[in-house]
Amino acid sequence: MTGVSRLDNFGAQLLWRAWDSALPDSAEIPGNLRAVFERLAHTEVAVPPRPLGDGILAPILAVGRSVLRFRNHLGDFVVLLGQLAIDAAFVFRHPTQAPWLEFSANLFKVGVRAMPVTALVGFLIGVVLSYLSALQLKAFGADVFIVNILGLGIIRELGPVLVSVLVAGRSGSAMTAQLGVMRVTEEIDALSTMGISRYLRLVAPKVAALTCAMPLLVLWTSAVALFGGMVSARIQLDIGFSFFLETLPRVVPLANLYIALLKGATFGLLIALVACHFGLRVKPNTESLSANTTASVVSAITVVILVDAIFAIATRNIGVPI
Repeated sequence: MTGVSRLDNFGAQLLWRAWDSALPDSAEIPGNLRAVFERLAHTEVAVPPRPLGDGILAPILAVGRSVLRFRNHLGDFVVLLGQLAIDAAFVFRHPTQAPWLEFSANLFKVGVRAMPVTALVGFLIGVVLSYLSALQLKAFGADVFIVNILGLGIIRELGPVLVSVLVAGRSGSAMTAQLGVMRVTEEIDALSTMGISRYLRLVAPKVAALTCAMPLLVLWTSAVALFGGMVSARIQLDIGFSFFLETLPRVVPLANLYIALLKGATFGLLIALVACHFGLRVKPNTESLSANTTASVVSAITVVILVDAIFAIATRNIGVPI
C-alpha cells in the first residue's frame, strides 16, 4: 500500500474485514494510514443480529396488521367527513367565504374535459354490446328486444359504472396526485400556517364539483352509448332509428334514469372522498406519492362496485318493466 496516499474509513473497514481483523505481516502500510487500522483494531464493531421471522404466527400477524391499517384509514376518513361537515356549516352561514372559483375550476376539469374520452368509450361500448346482443337475438328471431337490452343495460347499470371507472382513473388519480404533490412541496403546511383551511380550499371544491359533474357525465355517456347501439342495430338488424327512439321510452321506465343519476352523484361523492383521503395521507416523499395514488384508484373502483351492488339490491323492484 505504499502507493496509497488517502484512505477513508469505509475503504479501511473493507480491507480490515478482508484481512480478518488483523494486519498481515507482509503489508507495507505508510505511517499516516497505519493509524487508521490501529483505531479499527481497538474498535469493537458488533454485527447486528438478524431479525427473527414471524414463524407460524405470520398469517395471524398479517391479518392483524391489515386490520390496524384499515382502522387507521377509517379513522382518518371519519375525520375528513367531520371536517367537511363543519366547513359546509361555515359556508352555509357565510356564503361569501365559499370557494366558488375553485369549485368552477374543478367542475371544468372533472366534467367538461372528461366528455371526449367518456363519449368515445361509451360509443364503443354501445357498439360492442349491441353487436353481441344482436348475434344471439337474431338466432331466436327476437330482434326488437335489443332495445330492451341496450336501454336497461346502459341507462341503469353500464353507464354509471363505466363513467365511474373512467373518472376514478382519470380525475380521482389527478386529485390524489395534486394533494400529494402539495404535501411533498409543503404547500399544505403553508396553508395551515396562514390560517387557511385545507379542507375548505382544497377538499370541499373537489368533492362538490365531482358530485355535481358525475350525473351529467352519466347522462352524456349513456346517450352516446345508446347512439352507438342504435348504429350497430341499424347495420346488423336493420332496425331504424325512429323505431328505436319510439320503443325506448316504453320498455325502459323513467325511474331507471333517476336511479342512474342518483348512482352518478353517489359515485362521484365517493370517488372524490377516497381520492382526497389518500391525497392527504401522502408523506413528503415520492414513493409515498406513487403508492397512495395507486391505492386511491384501486380503492375508488372497489368502492364503486360495492355500492353499485347495494344499489342493485335496494332498487331491484324499482323501474323494472312489467
